[in-house]
Amino acid sequence: GVSSHVAILAKNYGIPAAFALENITSLVTQGSTIIVDGTTGEVTIDPDEETIKNCNEAIAAEIAHQKALKVFRNRSAVTKDGTILKIYANIGTPEEAELALKEGADGIGLFRTEFLFMSESRTDQSKLTEDAQFEAYKKVLETMKGKPVTIRTLDAGGDKLIELDEIPKVDEKNPIMGLRAIRLSLKYPHLFKTQLRALFRASAFGNIAIMYPMITSIEEVRRIKEIVASVKSELDADGIKYGDMQQGIMVETPAAALITDELAKEVDFFSIGTNDLTQYTLAMDRQNSKLDSFYQPHHPAILKLIQMTIENGHKGGAWVGICGELGADTSLTETFIQMGVDELSVSPSMILPVREAIRKSHAKR
Repeated sequence: GVSSHVAILAKNYGIPAAFALENITSLVTQGSTIIVDGTTGEVTIDPDEETIKNCNEAIAAEIAHQKALKVFRNRSAVTKDGTILKIYANIGTPEEAELALKEGADGIGLFRTEFLFMSESRTDQSKLTEDAQFEAYKKVLETMKGKPVTIRTLDAGGDKLIELDEIPKVDEKNPIMGLRAIRLSLKYPHLFKTQLRALFRASAFGNIAIMYPMITSIEEVRRIKEIVASVKSELDADGIKYGDMQQGIMVETPAAALITDELAKEVDFFSIGTNDLTQYTLAMDRQNSKLDSFYQPHHPAILKLIQMTIENGHKGGAWVGICGELGADTSLTETFIQMGVDELSVSPSMILPVREAIRKSHAKR
């Protein structure tokens, strides 16, 4: 689907991609000329000369636009009426932090740690030890040289399958609604504590915040706090130094959005994950390509939940960012600014287009 994690990774690297194409292999032969339009999601097989000419002109225009965008790399994201926002990057590996810096990111708004886990098999889990995770997080912090880095705890399960000895294989009829994200961490606290220890150890080496995915209740947040307290006690007993990390949650379920007035009292910040918020609000699997024509990320219900989250967060003293794909939707940039969002976190390839859009926007309606 167009909002799958493969699509997200392609966007991170600026790779043109098209999804949900049926029977395309039967249409392609050896030596075919193919045009992949990552903007429209269309693929043209054996185009005529006029189509190729138009495509080359579009490519030239896009290259010229990308060059023009470079002027925004060292400029602040400030609206025409003086409101300043932060533009952070979404990354999935420590190496992508360098790409984020190159594109002028103000920091990392989402480090998807599950990709560290997804790259390992049950037979080779050497990269998943506490020390290995610590080194990965430390590397990102050192790369960002003091800029803020928000790291999300393991958001596995559902469409992001991992193979770990600690987690028995379970055949779930509806994995998107199943044992995933924070539920998985709370179900297997040993795994969770290992990651938390690595994160707190890394916090001594940079400006780090931690956030927890797919929260649905106050009780989950308080259980997390209990586990965090035990991890800090263990580190104290071991004489290991750590920083004072901000802790936040992802608002990506309607349940969380509707109680953000209460959740804001428990955390330092909200990060709105619009991908899952959209699929759960619309009751629509975003991985199902057959639903693409029904999938409406601009649905008024989604925008109302985002507005509610921003307002309740600010009332409760929490800052609010957006880290889902809607954050990079420049047709909504001014809308989010006028809602009062503090930060947008997007794929590295979208940092400059979003910064350009902000500088053309007004914060006041």
